[in-house]
Amino acid sequence: MDRSISTISYSIFLSLILVFVRFSRVSANAEGDALTALRNNLADPNNVLQSWDPTLVNPCTWFHVTCNSENSVTRVDLGNANLSGQLAPQLGQLTSLQYLELYSNNISGRIPNELGNLTNLVSLDLYLNGLNGPIPDTLGRLQRLRFLRLNNNSLIGQIPLSLTTVSTLQVLDLSNNQLTGQIPVNGSFQLFTPISFANNRLQPLPVSPPPPVPPTTQSPRVGNSATGAIAGGVAAGAALLFAAPAIALAYYRRKKPQDHFFDVPAEEDPEVHLGQLKRFSLRELQVASDNFSNKNILGRGGFGKVYKGRLADGSLVAVKRLKEERTQGGELQFQTEVEMISMAVHQNLLRLRGFCMTPTERLLVYPYMANGSVASCLRERPDSQPPLDWPKRKVIALGSARGLAYLHDHCDPKIIHRDVKAANILLDEDFKAVVGDFGLAKLMDYKDTHVTTAVRGTIGHIAPEYLSTGKSSEKTDVFGYGVMLLELITGQRAFDLARLANDDDVMLLDWVKGLLNEKKLEALVDADLQGNYIDDEVEQLIQVALLCTQGSPNERPKMSEVVRMLEGDGLAERWEMWQKDEMFRQDFNHMHHHPNTDWLIADSTSNIRPDELSGPR
Repeated sequence: MDRSISTISYSIFLSLILVFVRFSRVSANAEGDALTALRNNLADPNNVLQSWDPTLVNPCTWFHVTCNSENSVTRVDLGNANLSGQLAPQLGQLTSLQYLELYSNNISGRIPNELGNLTNLVSLDLYLNGLNGPIPDTLGRLQRLRFLRLNNNSLIGQIPLSLTTVSTLQVLDLSNNQLTGQIPVNGSFQLFTPISFANNRLQPLPVSPPPPVPPTTQSPRVGNSATGAIAGGVAAGAALLFAAPAIALAYYRRKKPQDHFFDVPAEEDPEVHLGQLKRFSLRELQVASDNFSNKNILGRGGFGKVYKGRLADGSLVAVKRLKEERTQGGELQFQTEVEMISMAVHQNLLRLRGFCMTPTERLLVYPYMANGSVASCLRERPDSQPPLDWPKRKVIALGSARGLAYLHDHCDPKIIHRDVKAANILLDEDFKAVVGDFGLAKLMDYKDTHVTTAVRGTIGHIAPEYLSTGKSSEKTDVFGYGVMLLELITGQRAFDLARLANDDDVMLLDWVKGLLNEKKLEALVDADLQGNYIDDEVEQLIQVALLCTQGSPNERPKMSEVVRMLEGDGLAERWEMWQKDEMFRQDFNHMHHHPNTDWLIADSTSNIRPDELSGPR
């Protein structure tokens, strides 16, 4: 009875989520609305905003977005992203924002007055865009602002006097616009050089006449005068000689847009190893990835962005730049967690080669996986690449199950993945499956002592008990694995709004159960397979998937049991036993049996509906 109540409660909860997604009336919070409005205002040809997906748990899982411990957005980093369009006034709702980095894009239109609401803003970088209109007077409210760079736009009008009241300003660059009027001389503006205002239509700062030279009563001797002139000329020439490089460097830095990647000196000893791990220097990884160029992006997600790189020895690597906000301290625990991940060595686990740690950056270095992820092979492969055939999909299912079983049963302490999905199952040059991103959920919570404060994962893959309580276990991985199996069989996404166009369920699990209920088994299998599969094997994988996605975590098998079932040991018995248990929990009224679903129902007299075989809907 309690289980039925729990099932109904979860069904209601899930229905509310779907209503929210279908009608998009409100998002998780005002900050999510603001960022969604920004994305809707921008054209994104390089898909750098691909992870800005409202189906994810919250905006803090989106790439280019950093949050604090209270899940409030503190950074938006979208510099040099080839974005165009206009800024959204809703940005003014990000009241905890400290850094807004939108430099070197093609953004046009006006700077919204609402940016004056960002009273915690420390840095506003909008340079090298096509912004026009005046500089908002409201920016004078930003009394914590230290860096204001609006150069290389098409801004017009006068410099607001309100900006002179921002006493915290350390860097100001308004150059290369079409500003007019006078440069204010009061307040903090006295600190800035003419370069800050160059190439505008501004009236120059008034120049005070030099002080008069007091008359002398004695005429210096000619010899001393000549000697003094020569000495003064030599001194001035030497000073100019030594100062010229510094002046040129300062001017170059002002003219050249700064690359906002924190470059720090190499660590104490780049060859320090943790066990078998190499500690890379930041510069080494910058060189390997061409300074983290967009052209080298392999993927992006809630944990960070992944770049392809080539080390000095010629080997290819994948460099994951973790996106979480970093605070001082915690280095020892981070190293401990990294070492723990490196100790998990199995042929179906992605091996960690090394790491890089600076006061502002955390990077992990993995071997390069030539065939990408299961998700990319299913849905993003080029036309020239053949689809995954059925034998490969069977091997992937078994290999990924073995990798997860190793994490759960052979690691001390056990490692829970918490985001098992097709995008995190990677394929080497032989299409062998390796589980990636394992341990990152724990690693990314290294500032917490024992409690995970935020649910991590992707809607459609998250187990119901984890979504509702935030408590994870190895059985949450089992649920995610079951959904991944359905992805592997169907080629569909776990959560896909496009299915709404056909009045289908957006959740893959519900869509599968709906097709089973309608006796459309053939419609489940990925059309890319073109019928080249074995019916019995497909049915067995669906059975395993439904056992793994039961609503109660206690009723799901362990991953070690899943491995045995995939190897042909115990699936039939467990499936039959589970169906008998279901017979005592299901309402038998208005249920119909169909001969095409004999493999789903052991006792044809039970008339159990397939859409009720795997827990809550």
